[in-house]
Amino acid sequence: MVKLIRFLALPVVAGLAVGLAVLWWYEQGPGARPAEGTGTARAAPTADSYANAVQRAAPAVVNVYTTQIVTRGDSVSDDPLLNRFMERPRRERALASLGSGVIVSPEGYVLTSYHVIRDSDEILVALRDGRDAPARVVGTDPETDLALLQITVENPPVIDLNGPQPVKVGDVVLAIGNPLGVGQTVSMGIVSATGRTHLGIATFENFIQTDAAINRGNSGGALVDTRGHLIGINTAILSQDGSWQGIGFATPASIAREVMSDLIEHGRVIRGFLGVSVQDVTPALAETFGLKSVSGGLVNEVVSGSPAQKAGLQAEDVLVGIDGETMGDAYEAMNRIAGTEPGTTLTLNVIRNQQPLDLDVTIGTRPPAQQ
Repeated sequence: MVKLIRFLALPVVAGLAVGLAVLWWYEQGPGARPAEGTGTARAAPTADSYANAVQRAAPAVVNVYTTQIVTRGDSVSDDPLLNRFMERPRRERALASLGSGVIVSPEGYVLTSYHVIRDSDEILVALRDGRDAPARVVGTDPETDLALLQITVENPPVIDLNGPQPVKVGDVVLAIGNPLGVGQTVSMGIVSATGRTHLGIATFENFIQTDAAINRGNSGGALVDTRGHLIGINTAILSQDGSWQGIGFATPASIAREVMSDLIEHGRVIRGFLGVSVQDVTPALAETFGLKSVSGGLVNEVVSGSPAQKAGLQAEDVLVGIDGETMGDAYEAMNRIAGTEPGTTLTLNVIRNQQPLDLDVTIGTRPPAQQ
């Protein structure tokens, strides 16, 4: 019996010895993994499928069909009096367009782009599972190019609107929508940049830039991470001919949540209001006004009776900070004001005649945007 135990023990011990040697070679030898922080660690393996993320998010991405009824009467002459008697009968025709949207709550709320449903008379939302329903407009926000619809369907699929933040440059993202009307499509890319402004797409811009393919019809659709969390509403592309060129923009989900909340509660978005028009400080303006740095916003105009006027702000003042926080440019300053709750008192850090000046202002309520 003892001989049998010895006979079995020898290979077991030998196997353990070999295993320990291989483990040491892997951890300490030439093939060892570099320690964290050395900068030489091998990249993590790339996922070979994002099917789980798509399965989780795609059912909540919908097609948004809109119809606009246009009434037109043909004139026969440039003479208004003659046209009064000879105008041809008015004709009606329907202009149809297509976009995308995202169901974001069990109550059937659908986020989409404002330009998708602008001027529409009828809106139909079609789900991926074959169901469709007419939609009512809960509210719109042209200043961020967002709109909120509501549909009535039983147990609507809902996307996760509370994904991890913040989004980082280099994150893999998926764009889901209905480009060019071909049907629901998924494209992949990365986050190319964050905080994009000065694009002329909306009044208040803070876009995620991505190279995931976005084409006409994708507007209002979902930009999701590799776990299917919504990180943005696809909004626009930068293109000279209207085709995709690798530069697309999405409104961050954090902004979409805030807009949705205000539209549900108030029917419009409540923003802070200062009552000025400003422009970025350029190197030439900085030299003209004797500024030490090229930052902040030059006040061009102060609206009569506005919070800015009541606080003593004047044209040609340079707004360089708010509550001691330096403002990089005019756009950053106006975004900060807009994001401040009306009734809040802020200190404007101003340069006037090359001298620093602090002005206390009580922020007002921004008037509704013209639609």
